[in-house]
Amino acid sequence: MNPNFARIVLRNLVRQQNRALCNYSNAYFSLPSLRSSEIVSSRQPSCFAFAISSWNRSLSSAPATETKPESKDEKEISVSDDRKRDLDKVPQSGIMTSSYWGIERPKLTREDGTEWPWNCFMPWETYKSDVSIDLSKHHVPKTFLDKVAYRTVKLLRIPTDIFFQRRYGCRAMMLETVAAVPGMVAGMLLHLKSLRKFQQSGGWIKALLEEAENERMHLMTMIEIVKPKWYERLLVLTVQGVFFNAYFILYLLSPKLAHRVVGYLEEEAIHSYTEFLKDIESGAIENIPAPAIAIDYWRLPKDATLKDVVVVVGADEAHHRDVNHFASDIHFQGKELKEAPAPIGYH
Repeated sequence: MNPNFARIVLRNLVRQQNRALCNYSNAYFSLPSLRSSEIVSSRQPSCFAFAISSWNRSLSSAPATETKPESKDEKEISVSDDRKRDLDKVPQSGIMTSSYWGIERPKLTREDGTEWPWNCFMPWETYKSDVSIDLSKHHVPKTFLDKVAYRTVKLLRIPTDIFFQRRYGCRAMMLETVAAVPGMVAGMLLHLKSLRKFQQSGGWIKALLEEAENERMHLMTMIEIVKPKWYERLLVLTVQGVFFNAYFILYLLSPKLAHRVVGYLEEEAIHSYTEFLKDIESGAIENIPAPAIAIDYWRLPKDATLKDVVVVVGADEAHHRDVNHFASDIHFQGKELKEAPAPIGYH
């Protein structure tokens, strides 16, 4: 057979098959791609299967029922929108907060409308100290345990006077480090007792923990005024560690003695702040502006000074003195703290 003739015949057959494919595709275009492929391919001669399958793949690559894929630009827009919503939740501090767990900080303001800057205490925890309280009250030791408590505190004052002398800022820092321990220890032990015996505490757990928190705020204020040296910080670590464990054991053995010791410690604190105030008034210590944390915590005027801070701190110590002597008296009467009203709400 002439090769040219065979080539012409083959070319005509291919053209006829292409026309048939176009007719089949028009008839079955609305059907799913897989079904149309099966119909078209089933009607083709086997010698042209490769050409037919290639045509069917081109038809099935864009079926009418297929969902349009999301473009790259649309994905970027979606991600950017989500990121923008997350950034809206970022406070000015730059720390991401969680709204899912409900720990996002509420928007708080001062009375003048400015933003509340503190996380360590909230506006409803601030108060005005009762500066009219009597600072000169003293519990006269009568019983043996009273005398033990009184002599112990007086003995502890000797090394304090030698080390700090008249540096009352540093003395106050050390004092507040120690004074914040008893309320926490007593509140913790009463809390465990309440759980263990299935009994109410009469509000004393909250009252004692409030005392510990108030003493801690005294320390935070003094840190703004006094910059302790490295050896003073080391002394704080040592004294706090020893005093915590000693007071913990003492409260387990004798709560009435423990509260009496704290009562006398608070009397010494009042004495220290009274001397601190005298040095400020005499000019020996500069009457610097009050720290911002003190102004907000005690609701002091904007122009408050160190003298105002010392006055309100001394009033707080007098209140703690009364509370602990009162608690000790309750135990000396053979009663439990829950039988007497707790001094809640002072701070």
